[in-house]
Amino acid sequence: MAPPLATLAGAVVGVVDNGKAGANALFHHLEQILRERYGVREVLRRRKPDMSRPAPPEVLAELSGADAIVSGVGD
Repeated sequence: MAPPLATLAGAVVGVVDNGKAGANALFHHLEQILRERYGVREVLRRRKPDMSRPAPPEVLAELSGADAIVSGVGD
């Protein structure tokens, strides 16, 4: 596991959306907070094709350059 970030300012944060109904609204709100309050430079949002399976390798590869990753459920 990577060490914690000292700050989110200027960071790139990846978001893995599980595809459930409420996830898009939840992560949209999270993105606003990350940018406005914490100075995150970029948010990479990716959606899993199916909520019951792990994220496919190509999604993980797209997020590999992020400084931090958020994965969550949108129920």
